Amino acid sequence: MNQNAPLAERIRPKKLSEYISQKHLVGDKGVFNQHINSGVLPSMILWGPPGIGKTTLANIIANESKRPFYSLSAINSGVKDVRQVIEKAKNSGGLFTTKNPILFIDEIHRFSKSQQDSLLGAVEKGWITLIGATTENPSFEVIPALLSRCQVYTLNAFSKADLLQLLDRALQEDDWLKQKDITLKETDLLLQYSGGDARKLLNIFELLVSSVKEPIVVTNTLVKEHLQANLAKYDKTGEQHYDIISAFIKSIRGSDPNGALYWLARMLVAGEDVKFIARRMLISASEDIGNANPTALIMANNTFQAVQVIGNPESRILLSQCAVYLANSEKSNASYLAIDKAIAMVKQTGDLSVPLHLRNAPTKLMKELGYGEDYKYTHNYPQNFTQQEYLPKEIENTKFYEPGNNTREDKFRSVLKNRWKRKYDY
Repeated sequence: MNQNAPLAERIRPKKLSEYISQKHLVGDKGVFNQHINSGVLPSMILWGPPGIGKTTLANIIANESKRPFYSLSAINSGVKDVRQVIEKAKNSGGLFTTKNPILFIDEIHRFSKSQQDSLLGAVEKGWITLIGATTENPSFEVIPALLSRCQVYTLNAFSKADLLQLLDRALQEDDWLKQKDITLKETDLLLQYSGGDARKLLNIFELLVSSVKEPIVVTNTLVKEHLQANLAKYDKTGEQHYDIISAFIKSIRGSDPNGALYWLARMLVAGEDVKFIARRMLISASEDIGNANPTALIMANNTFQAVQVIGNPESRILLSQCAVYLANSEKSNASYLAIDKAIAMVKQTGDLSVPLHLRNAPTKLMKELGYGEDYKYTHNYPQNFTQQEYLPKEIENTKFYEPGNNTREDKFRSVLKNRWKRKYDY
């Protein structure tokens, strides 16, 4: 290994057994071990946060499955590059061996539709096994035709224990670090600066060690003194956009249009994908505003559709209009909290039976068994409402939805109170 390479590169794992975390994928019973042992490797999309090891995992899969490996970055590759690599892959494997070459595409979400289309034939005909890596939801960023031909595997963010294990491995395995007198006394600030990004953690740890005289006792104070001045420069090539998009959404949630505009400008000047920004506003319109102003969702969706048609630089105007509108809207997260409560209940109670009066009764036998019996058809009652239970008996009278404290949802609260006054106390 080139000792001039960054620490993250020097200690990159070579085998699945060395891979930290993701046991649902790389453990003894993990799906990747099963694929490698069976010799059947599907095309796949690896979806997870930055610095989680997607590129490393692709290299390990290729190495352990003994397949030719080709790699492209979507940032600086076009259709011509894709076709050239596919041609090489066909000649080195594909139809001529039982193991298809692997084509790894980093940041596949940055590929245009035409670039993704250029992969379809090779994947479908088995000339290559595609492994795409993305930090973005593939449902939005990968074309349906390609997505349907790939398995999507989700990589979870590293835990604190995972990151500490990574630091310990670096101290034990890296030749340069082994020559140093280093003690890890406090690591909280070091982990905080990394933002859960393993690559960033290792690189800033290397930066810290190289700037401090031995013996080195790592403390929060030491990290703050020696790294704070350097981190801004480092973050220019890091994953800072996740911090900035967080500040942007929190400004909208906090009803501060000036904060929202500043962080929006920061992203636009940095060249952030306008679709990425618009998609986050679309989520915020439902999560943070919800039924306090349902028009916000329509506004955000129209913005998302429009920026895909218009592009830069005019998209900045649409994004600004939408951000200001969302920031000035009334806020309610009632629907967001309600579905999370309902999902938690489902996980806790399992698949409870549908009450008989709510079941469909398309056959005579089902009717004889009581399916649909005693169901009250709402429209047959005054004001199109009558009280009846819609939840399984085991959780009857459970209340998931709590209307928010704002003008529109206060109206919802009033309607609910009048209709369900004998069942719920709104």
